[in-house]
Amino acid sequence: MGICNVTPDSFSDGGRYLDQDRARAHVEAMIAAGADIVDIGGESTKPGASPVPAGVQIDRVLELVRWASARACVSIDTTSAEVAAACLDAGAHAVNDVSLLSDPALASVVAEREAAFVLSHARAPQTEMTGFGGYPLSAYDDVVRDVLADWERAAALAASRGVPREALVMDPGLGFSKASRHSFELLRRAGELVRALDVPVLFGASRKSFLTLIDRGAAPGDRLGASISAAIHAARAGVRILRVHDVEATRQAIDLDVVLTTPPGHAGGD
Repeated sequence: MGICNVTPDSFSDGGRYLDQDRARAHVEAMIAAGADIVDIGGESTKPGASPVPAGVQIDRVLELVRWASARACVSIDTTSAEVAAACLDAGAHAVNDVSLLSDPALASVVAEREAAFVLSHARAPQTEMTGFGGYPLSAYDDVVRDVLADWERAAALAASRGVPREALVMDPGLGFSKASRHSFELLRRAGELVRALDVPVLFGASRKSFLTLIDRGAAPGDRLGASISAAIHAARAGVRILRVHDVEATRQAIDLDVVLTTPPGHAGGD
């Protein structure tokens, strides 16, 4: 899943793709590099970000969603039922909700349009979140078990609004309402999440701030090595969808890892 943020304030690439021509070129490049899904958002979801009215989000993303949906599987990254409805009606195939269904109306929109639905774990809207340093280790008794329990409650709410289980994707929400060590624990125990669920699991570690515990405070654009390592670990654990900024580099790394870890005689290539 390649990321296209049509925002002025996203933590990694804010402002880069507000221009529609640049956004289209970026989407085309990600598809050519091997993105199976393009995730388009018109509101920054970084901790502490200001909320963006639905109308502004729609103005930012709708034409890009309509154009991209004819070329790839598109998800709309939003917590707004109004934005989701407009984008699904324009051709998007999925909704990526980073608020763990803070607005139950969003589930109704997804159900009515028979779309896929990514439910990402969080315990507060992004406007109320702090950086990873603001969450004590005691916030979770066992972060994997607690995240699964929270997620299943949201899945049950979605089901009550008509969303079938097979339409759901689980995202543990790395970096959302969590200390850095919580995010690392979720990544380390990715296999437990996969085995505990009967739906696909998505991980989004790309360029996130919790990775700075390893790379000593590198800027978002300089976290490629840690991001790729996290992606490889998650893929080996059975995570089905990797949400990334750097599609080409991540795809190359994953493809090579598959070759290196496949028994002789079973791998592709010459």
